[in-house]
Amino acid sequence: MRQIPLLFLFLSTSVFAAPAAVKVDVLQTKLDHPWALAFLPDNHGMLITLRGGQLRLWQQGKGISDPITGVPKVWAHGQGGLLDVALAPDFAQSRRVWLSYAEAGQDDKAGTAVGYGRLSEDFKRLDDFQVVFRQQPKLSTGNHFGGRLVFDGKGNLWIALGENNQRSTAQDLDKLQGKLVRLTDQGKVPEDNPFAGKAGARAEIWSYGIRNPQGMAMNPWSNALWLNEHGPRGGDEINIPQKGKNYGWPIATWGINYSGLKIPEAKGGIVAGTEQPIFYWKKSPAISGMAFYHADVFPQWKNKLFIGALKDKDVIVMTVQGDKVTEDGRILGDRGQRIRDVRIGPDGYLYVLTDESDGELWKVSPTS
Repeated sequence: MRQIPLLFLFLSTSVFAAPAAVKVDVLQTKLDHPWALAFLPDNHGMLITLRGGQLRLWQQGKGISDPITGVPKVWAHGQGGLLDVALAPDFAQSRRVWLSYAEAGQDDKAGTAVGYGRLSEDFKRLDDFQVVFRQQPKLSTGNHFGGRLVFDGKGNLWIALGENNQRSTAQDLDKLQGKLVRLTDQGKVPEDNPFAGKAGARAEIWSYGIRNPQGMAMNPWSNALWLNEHGPRGGDEINIPQKGKNYGWPIATWGINYSGLKIPEAKGGIVAGTEQPIFYWKKSPAISGMAFYHADVFPQWKNKLFIGALKDKDVIVMTVQGDKVTEDGRILGDRGQRIRDVRIGPDGYLYVLTDESDGELWKVSPTS
């Protein structure tokens, strides 16, 4: 169990001055609750998911396309719908586009599903969509789907899964709620997953005890996967998930219930047998997408981590030093929109999606 230094606890709950000002170019408006974006190679633009179930292409000079056909039917209720989008590592050859989404089950409940289709050469269709993963059992009535997808460059696909607002399931190894899953980039279960071949446990699981993951990215300096998640009322956190480890929810949390009462299962912030976050917010910003800055275009952003905030309607800027982070400040709070996704483009700029009924796509750069 990782112990948190007292100084770190203080820093993680403090308020910091804003970093340098930024310039915001609004590239697109009238996006109905966009959720994620992925850059196509060779300057062909970016794919954008809309939570209601549409996949669109945005291109410079052309704007947003009509909906791409061939997308699976999604369960668009509450927080559910079409979620993340990621290109296969071999996209140049396979043209595979991976999607995560909420899929209907029985009794008006749903769970997260993941699959891929082949993007047509004219960017208008996803052909032969195949589902390769389904969260089981399906328990969500509209909450906590997770859904972030990351390829790690080592032949693995990572899928972050919420606990469907069913707290105790995050500790149940026979369920796929509240888990980080590792598959191959073909959708198979790696033989060296920690629970592969173990009775009463799902072989897909890498780590567990997760509440509602909303951001995930590979750290380009350590090649480690980083994951962030919503706490309840307080306790949003960042983790570096390790093989087979328990990240605590709901028995270990730095938050409380929305009612102001203690989480019934909680035993405290530090609980034996569970891992501590590398950073947490005592007051939840409702963190979302995350991106490490590893480009040379803006040296002042070197070694920075950008994290969106839904409730606080901002982008949080953090400095990364090894496996520790400190919050520098925030850069987009004056825009007044919920931030859903942040990505670093191939041009070195920061791209941001806002989670609104009239959502927007922004291109962000420092002004000095």
